[in-house]
Amino acid sequence: MDRRRFLQASALAGGSVLGAATPPLRSAAAPLPPENQPERFALDYAPSPGQFEAHAGSDLTDQIAFAAEQGFGAFEDNTLRDRSVRTQRRMGDALRTHDLRMGVFVAHTIHWQEPSLTTGDAEYREQFLDEIQASVEIAGRVGATWMTVVPGVRHPQLDEGYQTANLVEVLREAAEILEPHDLVMVLEPLNTRRDHPGQFLTHTAQAYQICRAVDSPACKILYDVYHQQITEGNLTLNLDQAWDQVAYIQVADHPGRTEPSTGEIDYRHVFAHLHEKNYDGIVGMEHGMTGSGKAGEQAVLDAYATVDPAVSSR
Repeated sequence: MDRRRFLQASALAGGSVLGAATPPLRSAAAPLPPENQPERFALDYAPSPGQFEAHAGSDLTDQIAFAAEQGFGAFEDNTLRDRSVRTQRRMGDALRTHDLRMGVFVAHTIHWQEPSLTTGDAEYREQFLDEIQASVEIAGRVGATWMTVVPGVRHPQLDEGYQTANLVEVLREAAEILEPHDLVMVLEPLNTRRDHPGQFLTHTAQAYQICRAVDSPACKILYDVYHQQITEGNLTLNLDQAWDQVAYIQVADHPGRTEPSTGEIDYRHVFAHLHEKNYDGIVGMEHGMTGSGKAGEQAVLDAYATVDPAVSSR
């Protein structure tokens, strides 16, 4: 029985596989033959670098290979911009070899302490647009479609309406860069109560309003379930209301920002809802884990096998 089916069987039986032996690692250049390919999850979950390092080792191409072996359909990397061109190309080759999609990477410098994209300041505008242009090249190396944009902190002395207008203007310019390449920047509303005090973009409806104003297929919403549970709750209803502008999902449970089923969010329901809506995008696994080492990583695998619609609907 392959590893994915073993996980599903354990989840259905209510058991744990924390003590399961790890199969020997393969080279990232040697995918399994078609008859031995693992059954994929119903949704395309995307691990991040280091998330399964105890099992797969530190090499990113081996981590991509391991993700494919477990039935994941994608891989994301917030820090992709900081990696060498050689590493980006190796990652792109590994993703193609294992038929995984590339998830988001952060497209620009996020100014966490001072207002930037909402100010109308020419220096911030030009830096942002230059980095968006550079991200087009990065996306091409790894086969990415989506890139994360975070507008930064709010201006304490500028009315929100003016800040919104300034942000929409610079996003329209960025969209003009991205549209010819069929690339999409996804705006991520962040919570201010726990992780990111002072952020301008915080609510789903606010992101929806901005995307509608930009009016481009290159500007959509990254809906982070963790952040929105903290900020506003009412998760699936807000998703439904913003659905035509949502292009990417990220998840973590709360409290703790760890794997699904470790906190208060009903991820069986959230994932089933996405599946019922025929969501064919990526679900980024932007979280830590409650445990550590191989046992902690195995608990993450168990969690996804438990809450994925392919298992939980049976």
